[in-house]
Amino acid sequence: MSQKLLGIFLSILFFAVSIPAQQTADVTITLNEKFFDVLLEAVFTNLQNPSFPLAENTSQPESAGSANGLGMSIAEYSPSRCDESIRLMRQIGDVRTAVRFRDGRINAPIAFSGSYNPPLIGCLDFTGWADTTIELGFDQNSQTLIGRATVSDVRLTGTGGVGGGLIARMVQSSIDKKINPIRILEMDKVSFTVPVQNSGSLRMKAVGMRHEIVNGAMNVHITYQFLKG
Repeated sequence: MSQKLLGIFLSILFFAVSIPAQQTADVTITLNEKFFDVLLEAVFTNLQNPSFPLAENTSQPESAGSANGLGMSIAEYSPSRCDESIRLMRQIGDVRTAVRFRDGRINAPIAFSGSYNPPLIGCLDFTGWADTTIELGFDQNSQTLIGRATVSDVRLTGTGGVGGGLIARMVQSSIDKKINPIRILEMDKVSFTVPVQNSGSLRMKAVGMRHEIVNGAMNVHITYQFLKG
């Protein structure tokens, strides 16, 4: 009987030793709309407004890029150079740049101003806003939670009806190309070491990440593995 019990005990011990200990735990980070409101307010208050060049109009005919057939570019021909760019703004009219979590989606209205120099017309200043949605995904190569903004609609003011459709398409293309991808959380940036008094330290290594959208917030669940520091 004793030998049988010893055999059972040794079998259980061998089974337990053969299974590596998985010392993991999940931590949830909540990013709500108020957080992004405060963040955006700080950006627009303390930093220069983010800006980037207006996307080139690839559909423009070659002849429109010269004046009087002399091969002179519009930028050279124009009496005053025009800074063809888009500047993100905190607010235009009743629309404020923001991040909103609704019905499992991320909506991001983006207010902007800018200027464009169409051929033979001169510099046009414009303002407006873009209705934007953001899709989240985890990039395995960079181990980063990223977002990709897609512009669904652009509304312009200030062009006087001149080139509104063209400018809207250029604004949409610029936002799509210049903002994406949006790096939200990197795995190595949320990994850290915890000192334990008189015992050394433990490294909390992020080994997994998933997200969920709830009304008013985004929850990011990070799985940590505890390792000897």
